Amino acid sequence: MAEHSRTWTPRHPTDLAQTIGPIRRGPGDPTFRRVADGSIWRATRTASGPATVRYAQPAGDVLRADAWGPGAAEAVAEAAVVLGEGDDPSGFDPRIALIDEAHRRNPGLRLVRTGRVFEALVPTILEQKVITLQAHDAWRFLVHRFGEDAPGPAPGALAAAGGLAAPGRRLKVAPTAEQWARVPSWEWHRAGVDPQRSRTIVNAARYASRLEEASSMSPTDAAARLMLMPGVGVWTVAEVAQRAFGDPDALAVGDYHLSNYLGHALWGRDMTDDEMVEAMIPWAGHRQRVVRLLAAAGVAGRPRRGPRMPFIDHRAR
Repeated sequence: MAEHSRTWTPRHPTDLAQTIGPIRRGPGDPTFRRVADGSIWRATRTASGPATVRYAQPAGDVLRADAWGPGAAEAVAEAAVVLGEGDDPSGFDPRIALIDEAHRRNPGLRLVRTGRVFEALVPTILEQKVITLQAHDAWRFLVHRFGEDAPGPAPGALAAAGGLAAPGRRLKVAPTAEQWARVPSWEWHRAGVDPQRSRTIVNAARYASRLEEASSMSPTDAAARLMLMPGVGVWTVAEVAQRAFGDPDALAVGDYHLSNYLGHALWGRDMTDDEMVEAMIPWAGHRQRVVRLLAAAGVAGRPRRGPRMPFIDHRAR
């Protein structure tokens, strides 16, 4: 039985999996698990301590959160916000038929808002200038190595008791800022993380409490606060804003694939970042929403005929 629980009816249609999916860092993310009954488990750190949260959608218009651990009460109290309660799409104008159709077909796509800045920042820094697979491998290695077992039952245990799913492995809570700051250089090397990215994380960890203040700032002020950190630029800020702030306009300028994806999805050609920013002006205020809707609808982008970002094994250096 959960230590704290809450069931509610969201004020907008909400699809649980679509909404919370962006916070997962690859299929092997130790802090995130989806089990056979459709529930999604997440390990996080609140101001009160670590928590395991089980999110479920027992009916189309009903959401539920169960939580365990020192941060359980806080995690349940903020669950509706995490699952997009504050995301208001009423002012969104799709403008063209392709986006209108994607919007119509995905009415429950809300924008997640965890409120956890440093939690979103670390894996985003790991994703800087490397292929996604490398970043996910590094995240998995480091969380298993320096994180801790999440409180409460293992994912799937409750469902298994009712015959709905097989028990899963226990979740891991990512390290605290203090623990990230103490990761030895050789462990970063074992994880395949180069000195520039490891220095960026270690430095950010020293100012984690100040970075958390960005969650209550305007998007402009939040971006300015984050970019005070060496190694944190506009792409990193946008990726954090998408997850921690639920910013519907956070366009990841500088992404290796995004400009060409949008260029081909909407205009049938390659685009530079500057051209993408100019072309997306009609959707100002909802540019992240456009990207999410196109992806959810399976809209294809640029054909895979050009070079991909190379695999760079920093452990060999």
